[in-house]
Amino acid sequence: MANDASVLFHVSDTHFGVEDPAAINWFAVAVHEEEPDAVICTGDLTQRATHKQYGKAAEWFASLKVPVMLQPGNHDMPYYNLWERFRRPYARFGTLERAVGELIKLDHALIVPFDTNVPAQLRWPWSDGVVTRPKLDAALAQLEALRDDPRPKLVACHHPLLPEDDMRKNPTIRGDMAFEELAAAGTSAVLTGHVHFPFDQVRSRGNQAMRMIGAGTLSTRIRRAAPPSYNVVRINPAGAIEVEQRNFPDFGR
Repeated sequence: MANDASVLFHVSDTHFGVEDPAAINWFAVAVHEEEPDAVICTGDLTQRATHKQYGKAAEWFASLKVPVMLQPGNHDMPYYNLWERFRRPYARFGTLERAVGELIKLDHALIVPFDTNVPAQLRWPWSDGVVTRPKLDAALAQLEALRDDPRPKLVACHHPLLPEDDMRKNPTIRGDMAFEELAAAGTSAVLTGHVHFPFDQVRSRGNQAMRMIGAGTLSTRIRRAAPPSYNVVRINPAGAIEVEQRNFPDFGR
């Protein structure tokens, strides 16, 4: 209903191939019981982008039976087939492709896609993010087209645009630039994954401030002893954004 908050379940880094079956099921049960307005997955659906792993991911996301936006992650490009990695990096999404890069419009929020992946880069590892001018311009063009819409704009991408704190070097190349330009274009928050632990920060660069919201993982590839988790993002009719972090209750048992 339009008078109720818009509700997103923000998940990331499912890593089918090394997924945590119990955590995956826990999330799916919550989706079926609570019926959020949409599920946003900010990348690394698979571990090695194999056809089998994509098949499992496609079956699982289809089973959720709610609108889904998928943003590719660095693990979602072919790992062994370099021709495909460079020429058709997302071809293996198959039936999932229709959920990639699609703007989602909810009663009280707009979610804009932004791709921060490249097939290769002049550093190692290739896993970290790179902001390219064409991809950033595509996101900015969508934001410009929505400028007169009063609903909060959220951008979804895989890599955090800024480091965890300002004492660290930014692993996302040109992430600072993207942060400033997206904030100036009216973005309220950026939803990301990649680092396998959740966070919710208001950050600033130059004269721009913006919220950065990161989801954890539903895989066995945990970091910092953080349990599998996802975020519930609620946007109320007044535009306020509330984030609830949910941790897998059976972690470590």
